[in-house]
Amino acid sequence: VQLQASGGGLVQAGGFLRLSCAASGRTASTVSNNGMGWFRQAPGKEREFVAGISWNGGITSYSDSVKGRFTISRDRAKNTIYLQMNSLKPDDTAVYYCAVARSAVASSANNSYRSWGQGTLVTVSS
Repeated sequence: VQLQASGGGLVQAGGFLRLSCAASGRTASTVSNNGMGWFRQAPGKEREFVAGISWNGGITSYSDSVKGRFTISRDRAKNTIYLQMNSLKPDDTAVYYCAVARSAVASSANNSYRSWGQGTLVTVSS
C-alpha cells in the first residue's frame, strides 16, 4: 500500500491546517481494517507520535502536546485519514507522516506501524 500525505504548508501561529493521508495501490482497501496514525519529526529531533485512530474510528489517542488542539478522523470508504490542526504553535513545525498500524488499534510506538507515507511539511511562524 502507498500512503500519500498532503495539506502541509506555512501558517502563522494560532492558525490551522488540515492534513490528509490517502492510501492507494492494490492493497489500499486493507487499511480499513487497521489502525492508522500521524507522527511528526522536527529538525534535529526524533520522530514522535501525534495521534492515532482505530480501524473504525471508535478509539482515538493523542500526544499530550497536541491534545485539545488536533483531531484525527478517518473515512474508511475513501481509505483516508485526516488531521485537523488548530491553534498551531511554532513548536508544531515538523514533517508530518501518516502510517498504517499492524493491528486494528493505533498505539504510540513507531514499531507498531507497517507502512509509512512520505511526509508533508508543516511550518508555523511566530
